[in-house]
Amino acid sequence: MAPPSSALRRQLASLLVVRGSGHSRDGQRRYPRWELTNGELRRLLEQGVGGVILLGGSAEELRLRCEQLHYWARQPLLLCADVEEGVGQRFEGASWLVPPLALGRLHGVDPQRAEGLAERYGRCTGRQARLLGLNWVLGPVCDVNNNPANPVINVRAWGETVPAASALASAFLRGCQAEGVLACAKHFPGHGDTSTDSHLALPLIPHGRERLEAVELPPFQAAIAAGVASVMTAHLQLPALDPERPATLSEPVLTGLLRRQLGFTGLVVTDALVMEAISAQYGAAEAAVLAFSAGADLILMPADAEAALDGLQRAVEDGRISRERLQASLERRQQALAQCQSDREPRDATLNTLLADLAQLVTPQERQLAAELLELSLELSGNGPLPQGPGVNLIRLDSQLNSPQLPARAPALLRPSAAGFQSRLIDGLSPSPWSGDPQAPLALERLGEGPVLLQLFVRGNPFRGSAGGEEPWPAVVQQLLAAQRLAGLAVYGSPYLWQALRPLLPPPLPAAYSPGQMPEAQAVLLQRLGLSASALEGGFTD
Repeated sequence: MAPPSSALRRQLASLLVVRGSGHSRDGQRRYPRWELTNGELRRLLEQGVGGVILLGGSAEELRLRCEQLHYWARQPLLLCADVEEGVGQRFEGASWLVPPLALGRLHGVDPQRAEGLAERYGRCTGRQARLLGLNWVLGPVCDVNNNPANPVINVRAWGETVPAASALASAFLRGCQAEGVLACAKHFPGHGDTSTDSHLALPLIPHGRERLEAVELPPFQAAIAAGVASVMTAHLQLPALDPERPATLSEPVLTGLLRRQLGFTGLVVTDALVMEAISAQYGAAEAAVLAFSAGADLILMPADAEAALDGLQRAVEDGRISRERLQASLERRQQALAQCQSDREPRDATLNTLLADLAQLVTPQERQLAAELLELSLELSGNGPLPQGPGVNLIRLDSQLNSPQLPARAPALLRPSAAGFQSRLIDGLSPSPWSGDPQAPLALERLGEGPVLLQLFVRGNPFRGSAGGEEPWPAVVQQLLAAQRLAGLAVYGSPYLWQALRPLLPPPLPAAYSPGQMPEAQAVLLQRLGLSASALEGGFTD
């Protein structure tokens, strides 16, 4: 007997995952375009929506927020976050670790050590996520980043080679799931070899089936063999697998390849359906129905949750989606919830419980892991001293307005300032620093006098559209050297930019690279360049 329409709609709602802020107040939302208001979020949860993806706020706020969401829903929820680089990447106060690609590079030298560190990385991420109320970590990235121009995967990947990506992603997910949370292998069937960001457009992967089986698929096969609980789809066009529809909406990819050929029996979740690769071509209802029909169990961030539910309900009632297919997804969701809660006793969220969990959020072993990763991944060049100012501390970053890696007390700002270097920031909103001359691209007359400490925060990021490779930094370095003004170089993030710049440097010039961009990475790197901690790094009152 079929459930009544209200019960059917509630069942379908349980398979939606919507976006919310980790902050508790609507006015604190960092991305109001995608993050629902509290009123919208509460209404959807009361209607049965079964998951929320969260971003922003402190660790303490996240824990309280998760309790609030459970209170509104009155049912078990899947609460997740993109914490590929540790929980502190998104929620201040938890551990923010170097990007995974740092371990991919170590794997080529010392595989056993790299795999051990990757498992500890996963344990750290999973344990802290669980303590703060999350039960689903949207990682590891299983894409092989074999295209240095990839604008969105880049340092998020665990490797540039199949062996590194396979071994390290599997080690991470084993550690993560051992802590009682779900992991998620993404972005199936492989987003590593693209030069297009699927947040902005639909990438095309032209490779044939033989190449996909040799490069793109093995890390996912390894993750499945390691017992990964969920797999996230990629918004990619792969004509060799489906000439008509992107992978997220493709039955040959999700059911034929992932389910039948690779034998995956866990949860399949779409990547966010608000991304332009999907939303530019499909409405919210159509995208949700096509994704579910293709084989997805969970619909992540539909452009309009109510429209997605309307479309799914009509599809079930019309027979386009069978009741058996719906039941299979409901059962997979229940099995996943049981898996991530199996070693946890239900608890009342008393104040003492909250305080006890927060007091043990970051253990000494996890602090040591973060420090070890920073030291292991640091690369140095030159042995000359960094000159004293007055001079210019020229910092390039994506945006000054939303930059957790560069708060007011960031070492990249304070340490050069204490040595007499005045900061000048370049981002997408700043007046153009470029002269128009390809041989001397930087307009030096706009900077000020004296030696220049060049600090470049460059990496692939969603919505960025590039990994910084289009900017003329090699020419800038040569220009500053010719003018005898380059005092030192620090590159944070992309190893590919560092590889392009390092051969240009004279042997004595002090320079260093860290894959991390967070303040802790800045402190370690600048210490090696001779810039010690500033007194103001501890903060001050006004």
